[in-house]
Amino acid sequence: MSNEFRPHPYQEYCIKRIEAEPYAGLFLDMGLGKTVITLTAINELRFYMFRVRRVLIIAPKMVAQATWTAEQAKWPHLSRLRLSVVLGSQQERVAALRRDADIYIINRDNVVWLCEYYGHAWPFDMVVLDESSSFKNPQAKRFKALRAMRPRISRLVLLTGTPAPKSLADLWSQIYLLDEGKRLGRTLSAYRQAFFVPGRRNQTVIFEYLPKEGAEAQIYNLIDDICISMKSEDYLQLPDFVVDDIPVELDAAAAKQYKDLERDAILELDDGEAVTAMSAAALTGKLLQLCNGAVYDETGGAVELHRCKIDALMETLEQLGEQHALIYYYFQHDLARLVPVLQKTKKTVRVYHTAQDVDDWNAGRIDYLLAQPASCGYGLNLQYGGRHIIWFGLTWSLEEYLQANKRLHRQGQPYPVICHRLIVRGGIDEAVIKSLEKKDQSQEALLEAIKAKIEAIRGKA
Repeated sequence: MSNEFRPHPYQEYCIKRIEAEPYAGLFLDMGLGKTVITLTAINELRFYMFRVRRVLIIAPKMVAQATWTAEQAKWPHLSRLRLSVVLGSQQERVAALRRDADIYIINRDNVVWLCEYYGHAWPFDMVVLDESSSFKNPQAKRFKALRAMRPRISRLVLLTGTPAPKSLADLWSQIYLLDEGKRLGRTLSAYRQAFFVPGRRNQTVIFEYLPKEGAEAQIYNLIDDICISMKSEDYLQLPDFVVDDIPVELDAAAAKQYKDLERDAILELDDGEAVTAMSAAALTGKLLQLCNGAVYDETGGAVELHRCKIDALMETLEQLGEQHALIYYYFQHDLARLVPVLQKTKKTVRVYHTAQDVDDWNAGRIDYLLAQPASCGYGLNLQYGGRHIIWFGLTWSLEEYLQANKRLHRQGQPYPVICHRLIVRGGIDEAVIKSLEKKDQSQEALLEAIKAKIEAIRGKA
């Protein structure tokens, strides 16, 4: 059931800043509510202040596909906003752009196409860059395309996490889109010369730039009037355990495959067979595998069906920036598929096995720690190595879920813990979350979910 939105004071402050200032950057940690803040401000600007007419939101693909629409549907005060998701084939994107809507949401990979499609007839008076670090490279086509449209944009909002010192060198192009070079310089080279010194390099190539002493404070002072920087530990008092549900939309092929396999698995049960806890557990196990993107075949091998949830995970990690994450997987094929993808990020990836893994995590030597919730039992202290939990694979067990979350959310944790749950829309994931939120430790929730699925599927068969 939807609840009335009662913004925290910091959220109200951010909303007012977006309303008052045509160009604003929100550097907010994940979990502080960037999406609802922005939608609330757009709602005010569109329907009460009459300052915007057509809004464009540019986001990572999985976020564009599901997150913004899910957030809009969650809050009654946003019910008037009409959203159109511009994804798919060129024909589908054009059709979405022709729909009568207030907000158009497109993935960042289609920005160049969009700018070429409209050219001088650019129709969007407000643009929101969700995860603006996607525009950190001034040589990238997407940055150049949007920069060309910048004179036609009367309001622009950047959304990203609080920059770490290492990522300050990437700020120039993002701030340029806000102020066209007024604060940090007209060129990247001028920005680097003013605030950085070369780091790792060889005779011809500089691989990184390190901030000069005092540069961080100078940069923040220069952009303070158009940017809001907030860390969750400064603004989240209660609750100190925050749940951030991330909807995962399966693409058309994966969604059909999921529905077909779901139907086949359910129809394997004889019509007269009573649904037992054992049969329900076997069936939900298979459906959870489908949500995660792979299933075991008859020989015990894993067959990958889709990568939608992996894509959502990688976009979530991108938004976390330099922050560490404890990632819970459930099936072994989850782990087998996740490790190679995570290793490509060049971050330190470890699978929890031994006490040395715990020590290294708590010492900050591990960026992404993968763990199976059943292996993280009572008393395991992981609270010093990070504060972000990501549930890639969900569990029906309330005890496992609560105990796994307590690995970070326990005495000695200096920051609020944020729990990101990847939930496939229309999949068994939704039933699992519903059961966990009801705190139902019995098997009834599992049985009821499967009986409902069986009734629905057999009714169509």
